[in-house]
Amino acid sequence: MERSRLLFVCLGNICRSPAAEGVVLHQLQQRGLEHMFRVDSAGTGSWHAGQPADARMRAAAAGRGIHLPSRARQIVAADLDGFDHILTMDDDNLAAVQALGRGRETKAQIRPITQHCRRHRVREVPDPYYGGADGFERVLDLLDDACAGLIDDLLATGNN
Repeated sequence: MERSRLLFVCLGNICRSPAAEGVVLHQLQQRGLEHMFRVDSAGTGSWHAGQPADARMRAAAAGRGIHLPSRARQIVAADLDGFDHILTMDDDNLAAVQALGRGRETKAQIRPITQHCRRHRVREVPDPYYGGADGFERVLDLLDDACAGLIDDLLATGNN
């Protein structure tokens, strides 16, 4: 069985998308499904390339037993064919990823991660970078909900 390839995208790839990557990896491991998925994250910008996730996000995630293993990188056009599902954190990220694929056939389904939320009714995952600790916790709450819904949706549709 081929593994489903998931890419989470935010602006700089140091807060929201590495958190989504870590949350989904954690949830997959808890369910014994890690062998069914390949997971990565990227940013629409390159400012933080090579850096680990923001220390505040790493601390908030660690408080929940979640490890954030990624190093920041910028999304590239090849990702549109290298991943099955590209999940964005906000409308600007969505537009940037869609623009990257404009004028070409792409394999990936591109959509907001919040479409998979079950408990929260939000359009975007807010960027916590310029706020306090509560913003990082809010992001993790939203991603916990959205990532669980994503896994459930992919398993239910056999689209994994």
